Amino acid sequence: MNLEQLRGFVEIARTSHFTRAAEGLHVTQPSLSRQIATLEAELGVELFHRARGNVSLTAAGERLLPIAKRMLADAEAAAAAMAELAGLKGGRIRLGATPTLCTSLVVEVVAQYSGRYPGVDIEILERGSRSLIAALVEGQLDLALIVTSVSSESGRAVLEREPILSEQLVVATGADAPWPAELATPVDLAALAAVPQIMFPENYDLRAALDAEFRARGLTPTVAVEGVEMDAALRFAERGLGVVVVPAMVAVERPTLRVAPLAAPGISRTVSIARRADMTPTHAGAAMHALIRETADRFASDDARLTTLVRRVGPAQGEPRPAQG
Repeated sequence: MNLEQLRGFVEIARTSHFTRAAEGLHVTQPSLSRQIATLEAELGVELFHRARGNVSLTAAGERLLPIAKRMLADAEAAAAAMAELAGLKGGRIRLGATPTLCTSLVVEVVAQYSGRYPGVDIEILERGSRSLIAALVEGQLDLALIVTSVSSESGRAVLEREPILSEQLVVATGADAPWPAELATPVDLAALAAVPQIMFPENYDLRAALDAEFRARGLTPTVAVEGVEMDAALRFAERGLGVVVVPAMVAVERPTLRVAPLAAPGISRTVSIARRADMTPTHAGAAMHALIRETADRFASDDARLTTLVRRVGPAQGEPRPAQG
């Protein structure tokens, strides 16, 4: 079993097609077929069901796929580590993050990292926490920024998590849009449920956290728009199409939004750095890890800024303020 065979196996599993996999790997289709036939002979099992126009994994192939991905990732990590030891001013860092963090913390981290280490290539994977954990376990990422307490049985034993930040969620709408008369400030969750909301896709960590809070109180939110990604949700909110619940960090740099805190106890989420505990970090990965901590500390200590943000609440100047209670 060699790395070329494993790369071919993983690419065929990804594309479900021998010809497309061969094109992606820049080899001929007969050569790729021979590699897989040799691999199957060495392992003593069939890895693919082959039918006209359709290729799918056998049970053995399903079992091998995550192992093959980890082996390829380990080989890449070894090559990167040797390159660093040889003094090359290059390398690569693969960082995963949730969509809400990609529009706030990650932007700051990547901008600073690129300035400090211009020779290192940065790859970003934007997914929900559960998908990021799976990518880490399979060796597709060096680090991931995840939120909530999402875990997986397969990842629990090999992942190391370091909590770095607590996100407070706030309610936002357009700065030029009328503040909903139903919403006193801070915003009560029952009142929020009655106001048209812009909702993220159900697989968003943020959506899952909010849905859990509504369910816990027996509330059903009113939906204005559903299934939009972060950038679209913020733009819809700016146009006054509804309110949206986002982390305070996301709204910090958006004067086009008017925001309000949620009533006590509020909703907060813990942001953690996750990595494979059984893999030694490369120099590039260790530098990224340190910079994420440094940036998160700055966000967390910037209390005045966030306090100013969450107090930029309620009606615009000249509008009547909703009564409390």
